[in-house]
Amino acid sequence: MKGIVEVVGTVLLIQGVGGVINTVLGWWGWAHDFLIINRLPFLDGYEVFAGIALGVLGFALLAAANSMKKKETS
Repeated sequence: MKGIVEVVGTVLLIQGVGGVINTVLGWWGWAHDFLIINRLPFLDGYEVFAGIALGVLGFALLAAANSMKKKETS
């Protein structure tokens, strides 16, 4: 379970940071179609906020996975 949470958290964190960077700075034009926020039409105009939300959710999942790891070892 811990491994799945870590993978999902990492993917969401990368998607969030990548989405914000791509929207604000226009970098990663080649990765435009790989980002979740660019594939969902109802997020048009809200890409930065969605990217921040994905990044925060990914960070929270990574923190939860770290918490699981500490709980298992003690």
